[in-house]
Amino acid sequence: MSTSRTALRLSQSSKQFARAFPFRRPIGRRYQTTEASPTAKPQSTAQRLWNSPIGVKTVHFWAPVMKWALVLAGVSDFYRPAEKLSLTQNLALTATGAIWTRWCFIIKPRNILLAAVNFFLGCVGVVQVTRILRWQQSVKNGTISEVAQQHAEGEARTAKCIAQNPEAAAKSALQ
Repeated sequence: MSTSRTALRLSQSSKQFARAFPFRRPIGRRYQTTEASPTAKPQSTAQRLWNSPIGVKTVHFWAPVMKWALVLAGVSDFYRPAEKLSLTQNLALTATGAIWTRWCFIIKPRNILLAAVNFFLGCVGVVQVTRILRWQQSVKNGTISEVAQQHAEGEARTAKCIAQNPEAAAKSALQ
């Protein structure tokens, strides 16, 4: 009997202790944010752009702006003959565009501007790779898959030569 009284007294004293020192916030404050309160005056568009986590004063804004130069360079290559374009370079642009477009939706803050530039970079790369493969097909009168296979074999031979004798490969590259 004395143990139940002791337990009762202990529970009552712990409740009084918890009331004296509130460790929790009231439930109403749980959902409060640091965003603008109803009494704060609304910000202009320029202020919101400046103070945004992906605003003008951050790298999240300027990196995509500068990356548009790659897209514009790829678009300007539409006017170049396909035989003067590099398949490996355009494959790299395509892969970069595809990978980083997806990544832009995963990172925080989610950067739609960067996703857009990477999407268009991938699109430009796909167009250029298609142009190169169609040109190579027309020259060799083969299918696109045959041309791609031949190109992959050529790249594998080059990589094998570099792996076997890197010094000679570096000297030949400099000449």
